[in-house]
Amino acid sequence: MSEQTEKTYTEQEIAQKLADELPYWFFENGWIRRKYKTSGWKGTLMVVNTVGHLAEAAWHHPDLTVSYAFVVVKLTTHSAKGVTDKDFELAKKIEQVVQWQPALHEGSALEGTPSDPRFKYIKYD
Repeated sequence: MSEQTEKTYTEQEIAQKLADELPYWFFENGWIRRKYKTSGWKGTLMVVNTVGHLAEAAWHHPDLTVSYAFVVVKLTTHSAKGVTDKDFELAKKIEQVVQWQPALHEGSALEGTPSDPRFKYIKYD
């Protein structure tokens, strides 16, 4: 594999990109991060597995903090020693999949998870 220099973003650039593209994410200690709240362990595992699949497919792996009712996703590009396009692209894909609610899309044949607390597994923003 050839090593390529990846553009790292400044703190100001990161803040602007997050505000424009990923409003629920924030920058802290060299990472872009997001906390997903769940309705319990089952939902937490579903988020972790979703993030795991996307990260493996992208070959770009986040750090995760996992608890009973939340998952924190942290992204940085270690090889570049900063936040790069890889981090923003994976964050957008994670956001798109974890926050997907088919019932909100007009014309969708998929009804989405019922709002009944027995079935609810993630707390949507």
